[in-house]
Amino acid sequence: MSEDHVRIFDTTLRDGEQAPGCTMTLEEKLAVARQLARLNVDIIEAGFPAASPGDWAAVHQIAQEVGTPDGPMIAALARANKDDIEKAWTAIQPAAKKRIHTFISSSDIHIEHQLRSTREKVLEKVREMVRFARSLCDNIEFSPMDATRSDIQYVYTMLAIAIEEGATTLNIPDTVGYATPEDYGDLIAGIIENVPGARKVTLSTHCHDDLGMAVANSLSGVSAGARQIECTINGIGERAGNASLEEVVMALHTRAAFYEVRSQINTHELARASRLVSSFTGIPIPPNKAIVGANAFAHESGIHQDGVLKHRQTYEIMSAETVGLESNTLVLGKHSGRHAFRRHLEEMGYTLNDEDFQHVFTRFKELCDRKKHVDDRDIEALVMGETQRIPEIYRLEHVQVTCGTGVVPVATVKLIGPDEQVFIDSDQGTGPVDALYKAINRIVQRPNELVEFAINAVTEGLDAVAEVTVRIKEQQNSTSNGNGNGAGDDNGSTSRGTGVRSQFSIVNRAHTYSGYGVNTDILVAAAEAYMLALNKMLAVKQQRIDAEAAAYAAGYNRDAATYAVDLFGKNITSKAE
Repeated sequence: MSEDHVRIFDTTLRDGEQAPGCTMTLEEKLAVARQLARLNVDIIEAGFPAASPGDWAAVHQIAQEVGTPDGPMIAALARANKDDIEKAWTAIQPAAKKRIHTFISSSDIHIEHQLRSTREKVLEKVREMVRFARSLCDNIEFSPMDATRSDIQYVYTMLAIAIEEGATTLNIPDTVGYATPEDYGDLIAGIIENVPGARKVTLSTHCHDDLGMAVANSLSGVSAGARQIECTINGIGERAGNASLEEVVMALHTRAAFYEVRSQINTHELARASRLVSSFTGIPIPPNKAIVGANAFAHESGIHQDGVLKHRQTYEIMSAETVGLESNTLVLGKHSGRHAFRRHLEEMGYTLNDEDFQHVFTRFKELCDRKKHVDDRDIEALVMGETQRIPEIYRLEHVQVTCGTGVVPVATVKLIGPDEQVFIDSDQGTGPVDALYKAINRIVQRPNELVEFAINAVTEGLDAVAEVTVRIKEQQNSTSNGNGNGAGDDNGSTSRGTGVRSQFSIVNRAHTYSGYGVNTDILVAAAEAYMLALNKMLAVKQQRIDAEAAAYAAGYNRDAATYAVDLFGKNITSKAE
């Protein structure tokens, strides 16, 4: 790697997915991984294989489909114990370029209260586990968790041991978002200056946004000598999130003369990646979000508008086209054929299988009958809506809503259920959407809480395509694994024979599911989004069972389980204890 190349390590599928409500299906994870490959990220952290057989299977399939010789390196997270490291190694086997990322806490508060160990025992654990990981893989990343709240001399010692045992990347997590840019830059510079061998390995940043400084801290780390940035699309992640990939990338791109480094990211794919992750997670992009927000390139002030019309650089430091927000023109119409439509999808970067293509093409023809002008934004919305393929346990056939001034809203729905059974029911509500969802609930009968409902116009005009995003929470207590985090978050169970507790926690919280619908009719889009979220909820149990079977068939070691819950949310005893 040249001195001016900053690697982009995307952890959307691992750290990002740990954000509440951001759980994705396997198909969604694969779609995100493919988009990350189009972005040309250097490394994809595909997940935490030891968390569950399903996580292992997802990492394994991403490694198989996206980890091609000319694609990104595939990394898997592992706690500092042999079971985790072995699971990480087997999960990434199909990838052409592999990395094991292992971690342990370095702060006294974590060592005492979470690991319930001593500094000396933790250092020995680092030596033993980095050596073991390196015996399997020649690309090892090590993270001292909570580094920014740790005794700096102890961190130096820990990192020196990791280098001695073969670590090739040292990742410095600001786990709780405590650092300032000055602190963090000094920490990176101090490591380079004081840790033997640090100049021969890659220094990496991993910053959380609890104080709103994740991007600034990451860039400060680069200025001090770091040559890898760990980040997520839209900055999603635990608590306040992680450093935003689109923001750090465009900061390096726009201020190249200042930072004197570059990434190899294809910036034209940033907007699409942002919208894709938003649609899958159900977390909308704020209009004022830097780089990809709806207002990022909008100007209302007369003075600003006048300046931009005369010369764009008067009030814009980058162009919308640079991040993939090109001006959109009419591209296809109702007379366009299948071949032309497929070719245009490929030009947009979408390669669909025959089933998904047929779904999208059918919706495209329907849209052309209702909408005079169809552009790339409409097509992109259709692709996102139609390729979120999950089992349709219940299929929406018909929606009818009656509402108006002085009228109680009433909705009637027709659903096709299991074994093609037809269900028709009606209900009334405080508004048309409330009535619609109550009618659906009368049929599906799966209690849930609507925690978010958002409508966005994809295009302009009275015939604009509307996209609706919903998030629902299952109304039952469930125990979930914490998807442990080496580079930023908490965990806790005991490793045998070491005196060090592996970091893993058992968290009781209801699962949240997102849905996405797109239609020129807002109520139909709302119904489609809700049905997608409900079908995710209903299908998740079977998907977990299928993932477990696939993981075991592909080599997941059922005799060395380290995840905290079984497939049905029931506590199990870790065999690492």
